[in-house]
Amino acid sequence: MSVLIIHPQDPSTDFLNPIYATIQDKTVITGGATRVELVNLILSHDRVMMLGHSTSEGLLNMGQFPDSSLYVIDRWMAPFLSKKEENVFVWCNADQYVNKHKLKGFFSGMFVSESGELFSCSLFGVSLMQIDGSNKLFSAIVAKYINEPSSANLYTKVVHDYSVLVKTNPVAQYNLERLYFSE
Repeated sequence: MSVLIIHPQDPSTDFLNPIYATIQDKTVITGGATRVELVNLILSHDRVMMLGHSTSEGLLNMGQFPDSSLYVIDRWMAPFLSKKEENVFVWCNADQYVNKHKLKGFFSGMFVSESGELFSCSLFGVSLMQIDGSNKLFSAIVAKYINEPSSANLYTKVVHDYSVLVKTNPVAQYNLERLYFSE
């Protein structure tokens, strides 16, 4: 399975890098591609993974893509992503984007990955160690199963393994409740 990874360069999301480290047939785009190049890459790969910072409107550009506006993945890209069955969206509020555009795959809702997000998610008394622990375990688990040919299997296995941390980590509990799959 050929996999396109769109992960705008940003040190605050480097904890996601291990997710795609073991994928053999991959193209990693961290910046520099034009919208037309991205469309062609989306259409020529079996699975598209998108990771990073975002809003409900899409994956933020982070200043890495020259002809994109605020977003590198936005409503303009949705028709091309809709041609794919096995998408992976790991960004805050990807659920709103996926549901709005009726896309398929494994995706997250609001995902707490840094301390600035705690207050808006009503998570209090959480340590940086708990955030880091959640981030590292989530990435390791997704990496363990990322080569699953089905996003449904990926979702099921990630949820099962990540739930182990829920008992001791409120960040993991919050994030786990916001992992989804759509077919």
